[in-house]
Amino acid sequence: MTSQPGLRERKKQRTRSAISEAAIALFLEHGFENVSITQIAEAAEVSRRTLFAYFPAKEDLVVHRVADHETEAARVVRARAAHVTPLAALREHFLDGLRRSDPITGLNDDPRIGAFYRLILGTPDLIARLEGFRSTSERALDEALRETAGLPDLDARVAAAQVVAVQWTLALDNIERLAAGQAAASRYPAAVADAERAFAILRDGLGGLPTSSGS
Repeated sequence: MTSQPGLRERKKQRTRSAISEAAIALFLEHGFENVSITQIAEAAEVSRRTLFAYFPAKEDLVVHRVADHETEAARVVRARAAHVTPLAALREHFLDGLRRSDPITGLNDDPRIGAFYRLILGTPDLIARLEGFRSTSERALDEALRETAGLPDLDARVAAAQVVAVQWTLALDNIERLAAGQAAASRYPAAVADAERAFAILRDGLGGLPTSSGS
């Protein structure tokens, strides 16, 4: 009897994956706006009611693929060792992601991942949904900074907004470089250098930037 919940959960995960895969395949072939919920349900061999039970909105069929990363920065901060600062933990986590070619860093040239990102970045409704993810990431990191590092409310909010913005900027830059034809392996050294520079700016503050191009 104890194994039944696990079996049901695996079945739900298979159904969820099948629906999402069918939807993304259709979106890539025809465009997000040109595919209906009915077409997706038929391709996945489920009812519209079942589809909506798993994915309440059409955009969810795509962005759920990155949902695990929504509170990732907050989890990194909470899981860090006692002697490690939040920023140091986040920096190392991002650099580790680059080493592993984690798609969330943008440094992965698998054609399927490239197509997935082009789908998102070429669809205004999906970009808007990702902005919601970004806001959730900021709130979760804000809370983690206040609770684990004792930052005042304003400090935590500002820090969270800056960190999330830097991570997104670095990832989008990598995505754009790879979309232009650069291989992930050749991009890697510059991606690391860019990440180091960006996290140094976070560490030192904008006051550490040069005052002019000649400084």
